[in-house]
Amino acid sequence: MEVPPEMLDALAGWFTQSLSPDAAARRAAEQSISSATSSPGFALALLGLSASPRPDLQARLAASVHFKNLLRRRWPKPDAEADDAADHLPASDCAIIKANLLQVLLTAPPLIQAQLSEALAAAAASDFPAMWESLLPSIVSSLGTAVNAGDVAATNSLLAAAASLFSRFRNAFDNNALRLDLKYCLEIFAAPLLEVFLFASRRLQAAATTVNPLELRPVFECLRLCCEIFYSLNSIDLPEFFEDNMRQWMTEFRAFLTTSYPPPVEADGAPDALRAAVCDNLQLYMEKYEEEFRGYLKEFVEAVWGLLMAQTASPSRAQLAVTAIRFLTTVAESVHHALFGSPEAMKQICDSVVVPNLRLRDDDEELFEGNWVEYVRRDSEGSDADTLRRAACRLLRGLAANYRDQVAALVSAQVQQMLAAYAADRANNWKEKDAAIYLVIALMQKPGATGGGTPVVDMESFFTSVIVPELQAPDWQSEPMLKATVLRFLKEFKDQIPKATALALLPSMMRFLTHESNVVHSYAATFIENLLIIKDAVPVPGVSTVTRSPRYVATDINPFAPQIIQNLSTALSFPDSYENPYLMKCLMRVLGIANISGQIVHEITARLVGILMEVCNNPKNPDFNHYLFEALAAVIGRTGEQDPTLLPAFETSLFPVLQRILVEDISEFWPYAFQIFAQLVNLSRPPLSQNYMQLFGVLLSNATWDRPPCVPALVRLLRAFLRKIPNELNQEGRLPNILAISRSLISRSSTEDSAFYMLNTLVENVGLDIMNPYMSEIWSALFTRLQTRQAVKFVNSLVVFMSLVLVKYGSGVLVSSIDAIQPNLFTQILPRFWIPNLKLIKGALEVKLTAVASTKLLCESAVLLDAAAAQLWGKLLDSIVTLLSRTNQDGAQQEQNDGADAVDIQKTSGYSVSFVRLQYAGKSEDDLLKEVNDPKQFLVTSLATLSAQSPGRFGPVIEQHVDPANKSVLLQLCAAYNANIV
Repeated sequence: MEVPPEMLDALAGWFTQSLSPDAAARRAAEQSISSATSSPGFALALLGLSASPRPDLQARLAASVHFKNLLRRRWPKPDAEADDAADHLPASDCAIIKANLLQVLLTAPPLIQAQLSEALAAAAASDFPAMWESLLPSIVSSLGTAVNAGDVAATNSLLAAAASLFSRFRNAFDNNALRLDLKYCLEIFAAPLLEVFLFASRRLQAAATTVNPLELRPVFECLRLCCEIFYSLNSIDLPEFFEDNMRQWMTEFRAFLTTSYPPPVEADGAPDALRAAVCDNLQLYMEKYEEEFRGYLKEFVEAVWGLLMAQTASPSRAQLAVTAIRFLTTVAESVHHALFGSPEAMKQICDSVVVPNLRLRDDDEELFEGNWVEYVRRDSEGSDADTLRRAACRLLRGLAANYRDQVAALVSAQVQQMLAAYAADRANNWKEKDAAIYLVIALMQKPGATGGGTPVVDMESFFTSVIVPELQAPDWQSEPMLKATVLRFLKEFKDQIPKATALALLPSMMRFLTHESNVVHSYAATFIENLLIIKDAVPVPGVSTVTRSPRYVATDINPFAPQIIQNLSTALSFPDSYENPYLMKCLMRVLGIANISGQIVHEITARLVGILMEVCNNPKNPDFNHYLFEALAAVIGRTGEQDPTLLPAFETSLFPVLQRILVEDISEFWPYAFQIFAQLVNLSRPPLSQNYMQLFGVLLSNATWDRPPCVPALVRLLRAFLRKIPNELNQEGRLPNILAISRSLISRSSTEDSAFYMLNTLVENVGLDIMNPYMSEIWSALFTRLQTRQAVKFVNSLVVFMSLVLVKYGSGVLVSSIDAIQPNLFTQILPRFWIPNLKLIKGALEVKLTAVASTKLLCESAVLLDAAAAQLWGKLLDSIVTLLSRTNQDGAQQEQNDGADAVDIQKTSGYSVSFVRLQYAGKSEDDLLKEVNDPKQFLVTSLATLSAQSPGRFGPVIEQHVDPANKSVLLQLCAAYNANIV
């Protein structure tokens, strides 16, 4: 795999510059890398740079990361859409990568090796084992050579590659194909794995008294990797090989848990990292293979319990404790809970395991002060890195599941003891109160949770005597960790705080938004934001359903809004909170609910624009930036609609930064900028200014649509323009240009939704006189695509579009324009696509539109009313009834899911994943059928009118071609709306 030196030099230079603090240099380098990505051999060059013995390790590491991400994104997928294949890596490049990747991985430095292991796993996810049969035998052969030579470093490199390879079995959906792949891996790798495991175990035993941790660290790492692979290969089912050799594995596992090593080795942390991996395997067996594992259970419970009692200086002891407690929790929740059931055992667990791990540690305080982002992530968001506190709480809840009263009595006494210690010496014992509150949080019932919780304290009394004093204390800046836990308590039980109480506490709560601790003001913002999204079930009069209504509305929050906004704005200038997503999300929520006006609108708009100008220099926090744009959209949407005179001020503030985003090609922000532009256009009154018309010209440029993440936002912007200037489409070739763009979008499954949205927008806003010359062109593009793309999603979108044409232009135009492509084409499409897919349509407006359009077809179209089309007529009616019957079930399901935070976004590692919609910038969809309140009533009254014109004609058709269940539904609808089909 030869890569020209000049290419390696260029790549190395780009990657070095991509890490530069200079934004201009960094962006230029990123653009160079992006431009080269599609070049043939680019992936090979990345691998070559990763492997080259160059001194610039950071550039090599950056190249290996880029290589890993490139393989994840562009390695050919067996199930990929045919139209997406153009973006795949060339087959020749893939073959060279597969031939060289393992060898490069084995010789790379550890940091690069980790990235290449993940790259190997990404490629193997598609090709292994069927299209990469040489991979696993090569790993096994190399493993044998390394073990025979006693080369632990090479062994670990190969095990790391295998661990990445087999990790797919941990979380993949279980199916026959996956089990066949697992069977193949087990046949080749299970026995060699045991050999390597025993080899490393013997080596460890022989050197158990070695004091130098550097000598033993590779051996511990070898055993840890074996344990990791053990977990992966046992994740789906208990393989016969592992069941037959269980005693060998378990004997070694127990030895690792019960053997103590010299203090310098223990302090290194490698033994505890191995023990944690062992505990993970024990938990897996306890959860999935309890019957086969039960003979070893008691000895392992004792061994793990002993570990938790032991004192050590190991930096890995906290993570070991988490996994150990997790294993004990699994046992406590199982049929073997009696191992902990005695009063002595229960008290020892509470005193020696739960409470010590619940109290704040020095490293918690260091994290709180030194890395607040990580502290919040671990403490309140349930990060992947579990905490000792959460693990201890889960163990307590696991015990309470079977010993509720015993646990309640122990914990209640412990809480009172802690609170008494705090009362005796508040300055020095604040951690006792912190732990007491955490205990209550752990065991009290949360809203919506299953189970009854464990009553530890009287919640109302605890809230009044323990929580409220901390909120109202004059020294509100003191003991920040305690204040953070108090705010955490409020967040957990926000639904249970009466509305009047919460509003009374809000002035005290607002102070904490300007607390000097990043964690405290983040938690205060989170509580206020969470409070504002609470919804209560409200019965609907006259029916047996409920709706969800916001508990807090504008009139509740208006008196507090100016101060909350000011405090949040202040906090956003604090050190390390310049891009605090919790503060910005709270600001977004307040702006989206409260009614603000006057000077505060101008001040907060200027503040948000200033922040946006700053983050344009280096967009590094996706969550913060999303909420920033949402906050801007909220201000524009709520205040702009109430006071149209604000629009010039918004344009003056926003146009410079939005234009900067486009001119400087800040691609992460393009989708957001176009959505804000769309919002401004929606607020404008025709004729539009020259600035907007220039933007319209940019919108109609083909190059603007070349970025898939921007396409949905561009369609939103186009929709806004068409609402304002529909009649200007027939000027300067604009409509043909738009149709050319739509053809390009419809050709790819990733953008077909946007193509249909664009076409729907055209039909909704543009008259038939302008559209008529182009209808044949539109149908030709759609039906050509239909020949190769008959997925439900595509056909449903097509049915919605045809329904829209029918409702807007009439059934005659729909039929004749389609038949102009090919005679009688419509009557071929109707039974093949429209009728079967009608019952699959989702979305309230879409269901209403397609049901009404189909009803109009039944009752108005000459094609369907022809006597020869009786079967088609009956089948279409049957599908309409099915659709309208299903909407009741969908409505109930939607009600059940209601209450989710519509503005929350998926946690991502960047902006390139997908388009992210700005909810506050969205304009409600137009209902072209406002005159139709109920599509069910529209159906039966239309049928009654039609049958009255031809008595006796349609009853037999219904009897013959409509499903019996649907006939019954139709009769019920006729009775409900007092309509008769005669």
